[in-house]
Amino acid sequence: MTIARNLRLLLETLEQIERHKSPQIPENKIRTRDNGQVVVEVLPSRLMDSLLYSGFKAEVWMQPEVTKANLKENMAEIYREPPKEGKVALVLGAGNVSSIGPLDVVYKLFVEGQVCLLKLNPVNEYTGPFVEEAFRCLVDEGFLQLVYGGGDVGSYLCNHDTVDEIHITGSEKTHDIIVFGPGEEGQKRKANNEPKLTKRITSELGNVSPIIVVPGPWKTGDLEFHAENIATQMTNNAGFNCNAAKMLITHEGWDQRESLLDALRHTLRSLPPRVAYYPGAHDRYQNFLSEHDSAEVLGKKTGHDAVPWTLVPGLDSQKSEDLFFNEESFCGITGETSLQAEDAAGFLRKAVDFCNNTLHGTLNACILIHPETEKQLGGALEQAIADLKYGSIGVNHWPALSYALGVTTWGAFPGHTLDDIQSGIGVVHNTLMFDKPEKSVVSGPFKVWPRPPWFVTHKLAHKVAPWLFKVEQTGSFLYLPPLVWNAARG
Repeated sequence: MTIARNLRLLLETLEQIERHKSPQIPENKIRTRDNGQVVVEVLPSRLMDSLLYSGFKAEVWMQPEVTKANLKENMAEIYREPPKEGKVALVLGAGNVSSIGPLDVVYKLFVEGQVCLLKLNPVNEYTGPFVEEAFRCLVDEGFLQLVYGGGDVGSYLCNHDTVDEIHITGSEKTHDIIVFGPGEEGQKRKANNEPKLTKRITSELGNVSPIIVVPGPWKTGDLEFHAENIATQMTNNAGFNCNAAKMLITHEGWDQRESLLDALRHTLRSLPPRVAYYPGAHDRYQNFLSEHDSAEVLGKKTGHDAVPWTLVPGLDSQKSEDLFFNEESFCGITGETSLQAEDAAGFLRKAVDFCNNTLHGTLNACILIHPETEKQLGGALEQAIADLKYGSIGVNHWPALSYALGVTTWGAFPGHTLDDIQSGIGVVHNTLMFDKPEKSVVSGPFKVWPRPPWFVTHKLAHKVAPWLFKVEQTGSFLYLPPLVWNAARG
């Protein structure tokens, strides 16, 4: 579904460029914040969006140098100024989500204008024949070639004279080995910022993804809904997501803090275990587990195949060296910490500061806030969004929506360097082809009915998904009735 939606939106943009020389954005979809920052509303953009994503809104916030007057001059660069020479891009695909590699290729091809060599990760290289079939026209014409193999193949290709640029989705450690080399020599090169690889390299490298829970007058139904929301962000794909929730940030004095944690515990206990298919999961899990005696093993233990869902509450926010704050666990374990503050506004400011200055990475962050609290805070929520140095921010919902929507950007907050890479450099998806985006913001209702199909507690997601694919592939209203019927029953 994610690939189909991305391709459909990209095709619309290319048709607009063909007719009008640039992507088209209605005047009423562009606003300028008080500080001059340009913000473009990219969802909803049509009736279908309003029906499928009722109550949701997505925006792309631009970097400071972009103004309303020069916005068009900062879109679709290769179609305004075609490159004089062609380039070959090596795309090192991720092993966790099968849409990542193909969508990275699509971005390189149609937004950056480079032909692609896609090396699939050994973990999910079995998807290769399906990718080749789906992109057969590009393969046959020589715009795309797939290759297979391990780290030795990747290293050979990275250093091959024919490869001009590289894009990697993976770990920071893998990135550093590619750029600076392995072992002590590589570490010295990184410390001195002396890259061994001098080719341009873009990347998306994961995150200690936070969920900021703003205190407010939550009811029992709110606690239950967001327990499922948080559990989804923890356990989807067995926790092997770069945008998986890894740190809950709560208000220490909130009288419903324990109620929320209890609801989360209940939800996690109800979820079946998932096979820990990604290499190294058990070692990473034990590493995090050994650091904290307070770890609560909530999921079922099923021998060596699964990592049980695990919550570690009460982490000391003052211990900035804590492993949970500095390293992505990339398995089914999540930490929780609390902050002291006089009120919700003070908590939100402290939480933003904690995320920016203590947690590792800048890929995505989530804020959960009750509508009454949001109203009381006035402009404080937008200011918090502005201050958060993350490439995607979700308000009341999983920031993974920014990955899936396509018309939004996906990537780290701009400004990282090779020797301090954190969540990476550059963006992908971005079907409107903004050249200088800062972040994407996806916001939705505090509670949604029916239960969102991406929730792990949705009982009929397997029946919703094919119809959702049909709707996104075709844009046709004909597939909405069975989609709505199955969604409502989940």
